[in-house]
Amino acid sequence: MEIGMLPISASKRGKLLAAGYTTLHSIATTSITHLATDIEVSESEALEILNFATRNSALERSSGSNTNVIQGGQTAWDMLNEERFSSSITTSCADLDNILGGGINCKEVTEIGGVPGIGKTQIGIQLAVNVQIPLDYGGLGGKAIYIEGSFMVERVLQIAEACIEDMSEYSHHFHKDNQAYGVKMHPNSILENIFYFRVCSYTEQIALVNYLDKFVTEHKDVKIIIIDSVTFHFRQDFEDMALRTRLLGEMSLKLMKLAKNFSLAVVMLNQVTTKHVEGSFQLTLALGDSWSHSCTNRIILYWNGDERHAYIDKSPSLKSASAPYSVTSRGIRNSTSSSKRIKMV
Repeated sequence: MEIGMLPISASKRGKLLAAGYTTLHSIATTSITHLATDIEVSESEALEILNFATRNSALERSSGSNTNVIQGGQTAWDMLNEERFSSSITTSCADLDNILGGGINCKEVTEIGGVPGIGKTQIGIQLAVNVQIPLDYGGLGGKAIYIEGSFMVERVLQIAEACIEDMSEYSHHFHKDNQAYGVKMHPNSILENIFYFRVCSYTEQIALVNYLDKFVTEHKDVKIIIIDSVTFHFRQDFEDMALRTRLLGEMSLKLMKLAKNFSLAVVMLNQVTTKHVEGSFQLTLALGDSWSHSCTNRIILYWNGDERHAYIDKSPSLKSASAPYSVTSRGIRNSTSSSKRIKMV
């Protein structure tokens, strides 16, 4: 049971989330005085909340203890085989897919960061469309969740139409004599398979991440979650850096758990900030170096002259490498000299 199920008002639930209490267990392990101070209620009200959280947290641990032990009993050989046969989502750029080992991998959390205008949102939209490519065409036939960000429906439609055209061309090339292999997808159906959530604060973002487990359980064909951007609300009016670190850590653990439990890809788009290094300021991804531990893979997008490049900065299984890519009217594609520094709207 999550915070959202507590029998208290919405304002108090919001205060709990804002204070860093994202699970019943986190409430159950605090004191009455601290809880009352953190959420600005009387100690009697804090006691009621604490008693409820303690009872239900204990029930969850007792009912799920055996299951957790069983789920943890996996051999390294099984894990290796799972990785070998794990699915991936194409980026529509062959050079980028090549350095990624086939695309964005499921069961992993991938962070993609870069300066404004480099194409982060374009890649996010491309992945939300490409995850729906049918199994017959080498895709996953799944659905997408898109959270926050500059979500441009017209641009999604444009990329969806291009994706269907590409599949039609593929089908015609390999099945010239068989009309039954025609693409049966429609751009509107692609839009219907993208679930969009908009959040306006970090508390809403945390609440939504907590809710995703239930949502994905009810929509098991979801194969990618895209957060654009994961850092925006956590960079606004945050004075308690220790609290921010704790909230981000808990959120990242939940996202990793979602990726593993539901065999889906989580993609976090990140912004850049400046860092003072040896007497000069350098661009770096937001939230600091410690945040890099919250993801499986970290990809940094940058300009090399007038050409966009993607660089694998961190990965346990992929070697560091870079690849050029382009943002075109049809979406993300291989780099071409005719599509440099073009801003897509």
